[in-house]
Amino acid sequence: MPNHRRKTRVDETGRTAPLARVLDQSEQVQYKVEAAATDLSGVNAVLKKEVVKGSPLLEVVNALDQSVVVEARVQEAADELVAVNDALAAEIDDRIAVEHELIESKAALSVSRVEASRARHDSLHDPLTGLPNLTLFKDRLKHAIAQARRKGWLLAVMFVDLDEFKGVNDAHGHDVGDAVIRLVAERLSEFVRDGDTVARRSGDEFLFLMLEAKDIDNARTMAQRIIALIAAPCTIQGIALSIQASVGLALYPAHGKTVSELLKQADLAMYAAKRQPSGAVLPNAPD
Repeated sequence: MPNHRRKTRVDETGRTAPLARVLDQSEQVQYKVEAAATDLSGVNAVLKKEVVKGSPLLEVVNALDQSVVVEARVQEAADELVAVNDALAAEIDDRIAVEHELIESKAALSVSRVEASRARHDSLHDPLTGLPNLTLFKDRLKHAIAQARRKGWLLAVMFVDLDEFKGVNDAHGHDVGDAVIRLVAERLSEFVRDGDTVARRSGDEFLFLMLEAKDIDNARTMAQRIIALIAAPCTIQGIALSIQASVGLALYPAHGKTVSELLKQADLAMYAAKRQPSGAVLPNAPD
């Protein structure tokens, strides 16, 4: 009989894959059943021939004995085939279960990554406005200083504070106050250039990082534009409002060469700005 044995598949560990082994066994048993059935057919044909031609009883008995033996082989092979098919079904069920577990694991991993990404985003952004928070602003300022040092840029850090914002909350409630904060955030976000950063520091305070400021006058002009942008009239929940702001400026490298120095100088400048009609103040360069 020709060798029809199927080439088995080998997994990455070098071992024959279980499913491939069971399939091989199934094929081998099927061949045994076919061979036994062929033998039984041949024996039965001989037996029929002996009976038809009236052969002696001994020869008929011998043919019957051969038929019984072959029938036993057929039954044994059939039993083996049933067992192998049961094993095949069990292996397929196991494979399906493993595939389902892999799908569930991939889905869980994907959800975990999304949750981790969301958690990181939330840790670096203000929940009310969606703007970068102080932590992210400091990180971007740190990288901007490194770039400015290499490329000889002038950076401007602006501390923006809304004037008399407490009065808005007291007069109209915190819902209106929150709406004002979101409106200012939207206006600043639309105003910001590519590469620049606007962030919410806390409460009614914002920060603005201006990359590649041309000179001091350019930074002053940008600060005045921010003040005018925020002061544009608005209507919130049917209430007409005009929000005023003060801006303090600090320039790199004139007023500081580190994140903490620039933020401190911009903060001091903002408090000085609140005492000035223009609203924007550039502090004197340190000696």
